[in-house]
Amino acid sequence: MALTKLERRKRIQLRIRKKIRGSAERPRISVFRSNSQIYAQLIDDVARKTITAASSLEVKATATSKTETATKVGQALAAKAKEAGITNVIFDRSGYLYHGRVKALAEGAREGGLNF
Repeated sequence: MALTKLERRKRIQLRIRKKIRGSAERPRISVFRSNSQIYAQLIDDVARKTITAASSLEVKATATSKTETATKVGQALAAKAKEAGITNVIFDRSGYLYHGRVKALAEGAREGGLNF
């Protein structure tokens, strides 16, 4: 029986999360992508807390395409992480392909100064 897109993504997501654990020193960047928006948050899995978050709702007015918006979200997340004193992170693509908006967000975060 064939899996739906959502079921397939959930399986991949669980496979990734088995291997990745965020900590206070090296939190996990979790990405969520909807049709129109993109969200990212830094998560400390040990304490089960969200450290900071950024979304396309915050930077929407300045970008023209979804990919540019994702890059700006990555940069905004990096700026918030630097304020919190975080430079090293683990990237969790949440079952999405590392392509397009997810890749743009990661590159924006690297441009902002995060290491992963």
